[in-house]
Amino acid sequence: MNYLKRVQMGIDYIEDNLDFDVSLAEVAQATGLSQWHFQRIFKALTHETLKTYIRSRRMANALDKLLSTNFRILDIAISAGFESQESFTRAFQKTFGISPSAYRKLGNKSLFLKKAEFNADYLKHINQNISLEPEIYTQPSMQLVGLRTQFYSVDSEKNNIADKLPALWAEFLERIGEIKHTTSSTCYGVVKQTDKNSDLLEYYAVIQVSDISSIPSGMESIKIESSIYAKFTHQGDMKNLNDTINYIYSSWLLKSGQQHTSAPDLEVYKPDEYEPCSASSKMYYAIPIK
Repeated sequence: MNYLKRVQMGIDYIEDNLDFDVSLAEVAQATGLSQWHFQRIFKALTHETLKTYIRSRRMANALDKLLSTNFRILDIAISAGFESQESFTRAFQKTFGISPSAYRKLGNKSLFLKKAEFNADYLKHINQNISLEPEIYTQPSMQLVGLRTQFYSVDSEKNNIADKLPALWAEFLERIGEIKHTTSSTCYGVVKQTDKNSDLLEYYAVIQVSDISSIPSGMESIKIESSIYAKFTHQGDMKNLNDTINYIYSSWLLKSGQQHTSAPDLEVYKPDEYEPCSASSKMYYAIPIK
């Protein structure tokens, strides 16, 4: 799958619909990808969220209309996605330090938000040229038990990872001794979409078991079906994990010719390798491919 082409398709769709209230799901649908995966790839490539990009392009379109048309400011505000002229004026004033009417009288084109040239060469250029190659392996089916939460990732305007995941892991590790029939001491983080047209995700902090007949109170089980995975090593501080994931989705996935299957991503934590406070700490991030 040519992900650069898919991103460009999304950008073209946005440009063709700047006068309409375009949803994130609609943009993703135009590319043939799920909302979360498109947002993930878009941010990894452009270093900005999809929602921010759409907002900035619609504002730039509004600026153009203020100078080049006689449309009422109210009509321009509505076409830019604002509910009223007042809300548009507040946003405009906050961004540019001038009201839309004053800007129209001033005619200052230097205030325009310039659209980045999001072509294939540019998208490749802004990403590191990393030669890291993953281990391609067949993950046997696994039955896992642990705790679950829902969250929004860094690709979403609602990003709340810091509020959700550390607390989940703290609770899970405190209660891990309650889980029976564990097969090893390796722990997993399972990242799963909740819906194709949403960027709300599910996250499980879990450990593999051989029997789910006695799940501790408040915990859940999840089964990972057998699949081919590409597994990458992340070394060092966990605060940089998103950089590793960006590399996987933008650099490696783009050039690999592989396609994400939309099955869950896996974080793998081996106790003999994972040391949260050590620069030599290792964990693994694996994506399902076909």
